[in-house]
Amino acid sequence: MPAAPEAAPLPLPTTTIRVGLVEDDAKTRAILERAIADQADMQLVLQAASREQALALLPRAPLDVLLVDLGLPDGSGLDVITAARRQWPDCSVLVSTIFGDEMHVLPSIEAGAMGYLLKDASAPGLVDEIRSVHAGGSPISPMVARKILARTALRQAPREPGAHPPSERTTPPQRPTVTLSPREHEVLLRVSKGFTAEETAAALGISPSTVLTFVRRIYAKLEVNTRAEAILEAQRHGILPQ
Repeated sequence: MPAAPEAAPLPLPTTTIRVGLVEDDAKTRAILERAIADQADMQLVLQAASREQALALLPRAPLDVLLVDLGLPDGSGLDVITAARRQWPDCSVLVSTIFGDEMHVLPSIEAGAMGYLLKDASAPGLVDEIRSVHAGGSPISPMVARKILARTALRQAPREPGAHPPSERTTPPQRPTVTLSPREHEVLLRVSKGFTAEETAAALGISPSTVLTFVRRIYAKLEVNTRAEAILEAQRHGILPQ
């Protein structure tokens, strides 16, 4: 009886996506590193935990996709986006951050980001989005997309006769009072004491991703970028004790 023919080997990917990762949280970075390393069609060619480190490593190897956080310990990820687009024009930049407010979203897009995701996606989900942006897509978290659309609609809305555009106002509008929900206040209190997302989640009985969602909302309400700024601004508003 003739031997059964051997099964043909599965075809290997014809292209490899060269990925860069800029993330200051060690645990998050390790999870993403493993997820990317497990993909047959991806190669992690850059890993950085700070703005300075990312800027130093960018010229060393070409990138197809750069996954970058905005809130880095020594500066803004916007500088990394700008440098990456200048160094490797064909590189698609995908932002992954806790910041969902206009003051972060719009500058990121203007700097050259092709996608903008909030840090509530799983590692496998981010891997899929890396493929998406590399293929020409523009993955954007629904909440972020809604804000962009709302801003566009506001700009296109007709003004009443005699009304002046915002740039022509002689006095800036008063800054509204910041109000946090009880749960947001609990999260901010623990963040101000140096608790990690995991420690805060355990104390409050919620998931770490939910903690990050609360942090994102707190930062947006306080209009800040870092924990230190959030503490100072919360103290200024009387939300936290001096």
